[in-house]
Amino acid sequence: MKTYVVLGATGHTGKPIALGLLAKGHNVRIIARNTARTRELTDQGAVLFQGDGRDVEFLKKVFHGADALYTLVPLDTQAVDYYQMQVSHVTAVAEALKGSGIGHVVALSSLGAHLTSGAGVVQGLQKMEEVFNELTGISVLYLRAGYFLENGLGMAPMVKMMNMLGTPVKADLKIPMVATRDIAAVGLKHLLALDFTGKSLVYVLGARDYSYEEITSIYGAAIGNPTLRYIQFPYNDAKQAMMMMGMGQSAAERMVEFSKAMNDGLVFSEHQRTADNTTPTTAEEFAAAFRDAYENS
Repeated sequence: MKTYVVLGATGHTGKPIALGLLAKGHNVRIIARNTARTRELTDQGAVLFQGDGRDVEFLKKVFHGADALYTLVPLDTQAVDYYQMQVSHVTAVAEALKGSGIGHVVALSSLGAHLTSGAGVVQGLQKMEEVFNELTGISVLYLRAGYFLENGLGMAPMVKMMNMLGTPVKADLKIPMVATRDIAAVGLKHLLALDFTGKSLVYVLGARDYSYEEITSIYGAAIGNPTLRYIQFPYNDAKQAMMMMGMGQSAAERMVEFSKAMNDGLVFSEHQRTADNTTPTTAEEFAAAFRDAYENS
């Protein structure tokens, strides 16, 4: 029996990882400020620590004596400076890992994390890899994941109100799109096996590459609207639309910057798809989740 710390344990990847570790009889520590969403985990034996994930001394207490960590950079769309928010989390985790006894870390990263500039919302993940690579005596595995299929769920209200799906991404750009449950499955597999040494990465790319034209057709069929159309927004219009929907200016600017990097061919230039990094969930299967989001929006 080992002791694991899972950050983001109520989220799309952290929760199934925590539940999977608990199901195998391991000790699991989780962090949360708001305990409302942790009940399922604590009922199954997870130990809850309440505190701030940027507080180094707090993290040191949580990490002390554990064997392995699953970590990610949280999403905070209201951050005044989105990148600095990311860096504050990354540096706190890295500092707390020193002397903690943790020997293995699985970290959620992203395609585009190889870019030293212009990566938008992914820039903080590039920084995470850079900072974690400096840790000595700790093996780190980066999960460089594709574009989350879950990102499309937030566009359901747009589809209902405007009868269109739109982003600043080119309509025909082929994008590796992955369901977060598939990312969690890969992370859980490696956490259970602890089968990595040094600093390494694996790509998690979904079932295949999709364009937004294809996604629009698939989701349109799922909601009974086969004529649903896709619109590529100009960058500034996309930024304004994100802010109108409640996103902070810094996060909106970073989202647009990442979209531009995708359109310019920079994000998907590094990886190669293989059988090992192809995961099972298709957009066609995921369309049921979009239909639910659409009906409930």
